Formats: sequence, C-alpha cells, structure tokens
Amino acid sequence: MVGAGTEALAVEAAARKPGAAVAAEPRAAHLLAVGDCGVRPKDLARQRAVSDGMARYAKAREFRPDGLAMLGDNFYGGLGARGVASPRWEQNVEAMYPPGAFPCPVYAVLGNHDYNDQPDGASAAAQLAYSRHVPASRWTLPHKWYAFDLGGGGGPLARVVVIDTNFVFGGGMTSRERKRQFDWLADELAGARRRSPWLFVLGHHPVFSDGSHGDTRSLVDHLDPLLRRHRVDLYLSGHDHDLQHIELKGHPTSFAVSGAGGARAREIKERKRGRFARAVYGFTHLDVREGQFVLRHVDANGRTVHAFAKSDNGRVEVL
Repeated sequence: MVGAGTEALAVEAAARKPGAAVAAEPRAAHLLAVGDCGVRPKDLARQRAVSDGMARYAKAREFRPDGLAMLGDNFYGGLGARGVASPRWEQNVEAMYPPGAFPCPVYAVLGNHDYNDQPDGASAAAQLAYSRHVPASRWTLPHKWYAFDLGGGGGPLARVVVIDTNFVFGGGMTSRERKRQFDWLADELAGARRRSPWLFVLGHHPVFSDGSHGDTRSLVDHLDPLLRRHRVDLYLSGHDHDLQHIELKGHPTSFAVSGAGGARAREIKERKRGRFARAVYGFTHLDVREGQFVLRHVDANGRTVHAFAKSDNGRVEVL
C-alpha cells in the first residue's frame, strides 16, 4: 500500500458512505477543481448539474473546501462588451458556485476560450480585472500566473502554482510573456519545494492526455522538464472534456485532467497510458494530508468514479 495506505483506504471507504466525513484529520486541506465549465446561457443546466453535485458531495462528507479551482475556459463565448459588469459573472460564477456551499476563494486559470472568444483577449482582460471592480467576490486571478498556499495551522500543506498555458497553438500569450512566466516558474518551483510538503501545478492544457486533444507538444518540450526537475507531485489541467489520470514510468509527477464541468463531454481518443479516462460530467476533489494526498474524480451525481492516493515517497495506489 501507499505509505499510510490502510489509512488512505479507510478514508476512501468512509467517503463512500452517505454523510461520512473525510475531514476528521485536523491537518487536512481540501481543494475542489472543475474545468471547462463556463458554458453559454443555453447550456447552463449542465454546469448547474456539476455544481450542485459538487455542493452535495462536500456537504455529505462534511468538509469545508479551502479553495475551488476553475481550470480554464471559464466563459465560452466571452463576456461581451460589458466585461466586468457582464451578467455572466452572476450566471456562471457567483450564483453557480454560491458562497454558502463554497465559502472559499475561487482560484481561476485562463483557458484558450477565455482568450480566443473575444477580440484582443478582452474576456481574459476582464477576468484579470474583475476582483478589482468587485472586491467582495471570491474570484481570485491576480495575474496570468500566480501561486497560493493550501492549508495552514502549522504551515502550508501544499504550494499550488497556477500557470497560463496559452502560448501553445499560437495562443493569446506573447513570446515575452512566455519567457517571463517560465523564468518566474523556475524560481517559484525551486523555492516552493523547500517550503511545503506538496507541490501542485494547475494549467488549462494537459501535458499528457489520452483525450480528444492528445498530448500538448510544446508543454511536453518546455514544461515537462521543469516538472521533472523540481519533482512536482501533481499537474492538474482541463481542456479535454473528460476526467483522466495518467502515470508515466519513472516520472515524479502524476497527471490528472478535470475538464468535465459543463462543456459537452468528448469521447476518449485512446487508452495508452492512463490509469483512468472517462467522458463523464464531474469534478475533482484533492484531499491533502501531511503524508499523502488523495485525488478523487467525482461525477455530477456525487459518485467517486476514480481515486488514487500518493504518498510522500512518491508511490501511487489506485483506490
């Protein structure tokens, strides 16, 4: 088993019971993640189904999320001319993930549709400006790339590094921004590894994927060497409209895709490396402890469809 593997299995078994708490351990942190969720108004029912399922899941398991990560493509079709005052903020974010169910920061990642669905990246610019115009919002996007700590009370359990992957496919980032980000990222990863037990990176495009888009070659070439060098524990992304888990032999990083938050699901392209891949609507729950973390992919009905535990010695066990 994985490190404290019997404990991991016990936690997972308890989580399957209705109303069972997963947060009994005082040194625990919980990050929920959902990607590709910012559907147009006509498709809000799909995003609502995932949001409601996520709220029921957290309530039944009696944990308070420390953060909700939106993994990009936050607004398909853009925010329109009203930008920070668009009614879509209320439709897709504020009321969709209400503070009563999600009393935590909403950490945003920029996706390709956030750049490309309006001229000159106006939707991305509005997302970067929104919290300044609505300071009471939980929306958190201080920069195209940034980092935050997960957990406290004795020091952070994880450093979470958010990056903008939209330099791929001739995306919305400039070459100068790309260089600045990678210079920052190398320094951030080096420092984070010394400060916290766990190191996670969030981006929109997957590095490796068995989904419809496949691997992202420029991330394999330029990001993956940094993940390996700094022994990043998890890279979590969206873009492919499915839920996935990939492990590569000898690689220190686990790869998960969570792009099932509301955009139309797409069938899995191939099953060559993945421990799990399914075209299903849902979200991801990261349950982080000092000696291990557990990642659960959960469908819109609140059923755990895949879970794995990773110990602090790097061993991975599918639960």
